[in-house]
Amino acid sequence: MERYKEIERTIIKKYRKEIWSRFARAIGNYELIKENDKIMVCISGGKDSFLLAKCIEEIQKHGKVKFDAHYVVMNPGYNEINLKKIIENAKILNLNIEVFDSDIFASVENVDFKSPCYMCARMRRGYLYNKAKELGCNKIALGHHMDDVIETTLLSMFYGAEVKTMLPKLHSDNYPGIELIRPMYLIRERDIIAWAKFNKLEFINCACKFTRDSVIDENLSKRKEMKRLIKDMSKANENVDVNIFTALDNINLNCVLGTKKDGIYKSFLEDYDNNKDGEI
Repeated sequence: MERYKEIERTIIKKYRKEIWSRFARAIGNYELIKENDKIMVCISGGKDSFLLAKCIEEIQKHGKVKFDAHYVVMNPGYNEINLKKIIENAKILNLNIEVFDSDIFASVENVDFKSPCYMCARMRRGYLYNKAKELGCNKIALGHHMDDVIETTLLSMFYGAEVKTMLPKLHSDNYPGIELIRPMYLIRERDIIAWAKFNKLEFINCACKFTRDSVIDENLSKRKEMKRLIKDMSKANENVDVNIFTALDNINLNCVLGTKKDGIYKSFLEDYDNNKDGEI
């Protein structure tokens, strides 16, 4: 059996419970893929996005819903070694990718600001939306997983003073008709790492010259801080990370001080006198 077929088999067999079932559940629970969708699958070169691509490919081949998928790699200015590694991994996984260039790394380098990772992410998103529009795609698939969601939630609470998270899908404000989806939403990072190690696959990480040259980005260090915090809390309660994730789908509006929707704030006081049977 060819190597890429063996790798595909591990997704639906060996890691069926940890990866494939969770991927399929996210697709169904959050209605991420619909009939005749045209999806641009974004591959950054890391383990998450490459696994996303293989899962999308698998469900496209054997799923009941018919849709098109384009596998795209945006080159923001990777060095020759990293770009070569991405192309090699695409060949190993038998993925037909399209590489298109952008000048993000060069642009970010020439701008003076404290958070290069934040600016890089914003610029990447713009290039990806424009590419999706060029391809005629109505959806963009990204490889964010459950741990990304949990860490983002804590970052919003600790540093943004609000309860906010990374949604499994959202409509673009600036590109009408294009929707961003996260099919890896229910998959744990540890299982992605296990899958990669089992198949002896080596992927690039950020590959950004800022992190490579040890320029510390505040947002990046805060995310690492959240990882350490969750790891420490898990020593006392092994379910703490899952509980944080589950809490986002179980918000009791009777017991919060206020909510905000579309920029409009609503205090609990607005309905307080109409609800006199509350708990003491």
